Amino acid sequence: MDLQIIKRNGEPEYAVLSWASYQALLKAAGINEPAATLTSTASPIEQALQEPVHQLLGLDQLRGLRESKGLGLEALARTVGISPSYLDMIETGERLPDLAIRRSLAWELGIAGWREAS
Repeated sequence: MDLQIIKRNGEPEYAVLSWASYQALLKAAGINEPAATLTSTASPIEQALQEPVHQLLGLDQLRGLRESKGLGLEALARTVGISPSYLDMIETGERLPDLAIRRSLAWELGIAGWREAS
């Protein structure tokens, strides 16, 4: 696979790959729609993130995910960069987090696709 890793502060931040490798990854991920027929300029991952929140992170099960990882409400909230009260509102369905918070939650909870090795 043709792959270039771009690092910031010694940590991988971006992966750049050839179009053929990108297509192979789409196929491996079970995304059968050719990229040329996508209806927007968003990548398949970005499109998935725009789907209803409960499908992406299982926000209705967020508390259970957090507790199964042994993370306290305050610890996860501070790590993600939000207040514990806001995280509680997300867990109870009172608030829907924006894309950046969903990404951070997914990363911290080890949701598939966000903690994968580059």
